[in-house]
Amino acid sequence: MSIDKTKAAPEGSVAAPAAAADAVTAVDPRLLVREQGFAGYISEFRRKMRAGELGAIPVVIGLIVICAIFQSLDSRFLSAGNLNDVFVNMVATGMMSIGIIFVLLLGEIDLSVGSVSGVSSAIFAVMSVTHGINPWLAVLAALAAGAVIGAVHGFFFARIGAPAFAVTLAGLLFWLGFMLQILGSNGTINTPYDGIVGNLTKYYFSDVAAAYGLALLAVVAYFVPVFLSNRRREAAGIPSRPLSDILLRTGLLAIGAFGTAVIFNQYQGLPLATLLFAIALVGSDFLLRRTSYGRKVFALGGSVEASRRAGINVSAVRISVFAISGFFAAVGGLFWASKIDAANQGAGTGDLLMNVIAAAVIGGTSLFGGRGRVWNALLGVLVIQSIQSGLSLNSIETPIQYMITGGVLLATVVIDSITRKTQKSAGRA
Repeated sequence: MSIDKTKAAPEGSVAAPAAAADAVTAVDPRLLVREQGFAGYISEFRRKMRAGELGAIPVVIGLIVICAIFQSLDSRFLSAGNLNDVFVNMVATGMMSIGIIFVLLLGEIDLSVGSVSGVSSAIFAVMSVTHGINPWLAVLAALAAGAVIGAVHGFFFARIGAPAFAVTLAGLLFWLGFMLQILGSNGTINTPYDGIVGNLTKYYFSDVAAAYGLALLAVVAYFVPVFLSNRRREAAGIPSRPLSDILLRTGLLAIGAFGTAVIFNQYQGLPLATLLFAIALVGSDFLLRRTSYGRKVFALGGSVEASRRAGINVSAVRISVFAISGFFAAVGGLFWASKIDAANQGAGTGDLLMNVIAAAVIGGTSLFGGRGRVWNALLGVLVIQSIQSGLSLNSIETPIQYMITGGVLLATVVIDSITRKTQKSAGRA
């Protein structure tokens, strides 16, 4: 018995071949922005503003306002010498802020970074000065100690289940006591002025080609990958940026990079501290945005349970994040020792912890986890260091500095909270 395969489809059904031929594939409108040129970016900007995705806009505007105010109060603020001091003095706090950003992306906090930075500087000083160990080995030991301490904190948090706040608060006290113990009764160990650590904040590449060469490298390193990626997208028929957009972005980067190089060369040249900070920022940004590990960190910040079901080793990622925080705290500690040519009892204390966390938050990293970039550390620490520099130039007392910095931090947290509410109402959170 034969079967009639030409029987008409039931009423209401769709003839698959015809439908497939006439169907229009739904494309996310955001993917078309790149093909619409500047008009598309303007519409995308408006959409983000309505959805509460402010990005770095408030910080950049705030930094411009801060510079304008202090320049009007004292013309030395934007001088090459003062700006150089800002770029060098911000590095210690900025390095530590990079590590804090990794922790904040998980929606957690690390209160021990100040004490860990003090321990690392003390370990270096005791090993290299007191016991005469090779300074390079002492530096490696200090950095390794910071990473191990952070991993220990992460273990108690990830494996034992203790709250990160309590674990790192205990670490703050314990490692502060440990630092005081190894420094001994004298409490201060002076380090060589022109030694490895001493040169971190004092060495300058005096040849003008160094600063200009770094600026050129930054511009080329941005343009080439973006341009080649754009060509590949065009060849694959995927929405891509217009060449005019790439050139505009590259031009803006070039203005900033070469403008900074001019400032450095008007003073003593390219500071080693700033170069190392730039390398740390680029490397950390690559780790977070271009690797599977970085995607796991962001996933954990979004939802721990969803990450676990996706097969992510939650404990391992958490431990590693706190190890990274401890490592950068140790790096910051060495930069602080370089500034004062000593490891002393005051290392890692005072307002350091507040400034480190404030730099990350002011720069745009969310306290609620899942949103932020390491470049937020640069923006945030620039704001804090600019405020401190401007107030110092105008001989404004320390209590006022604390109040102003606290006010800026509160404003940033309020903006972050309002942004999250706006995103929730827009279905974006």
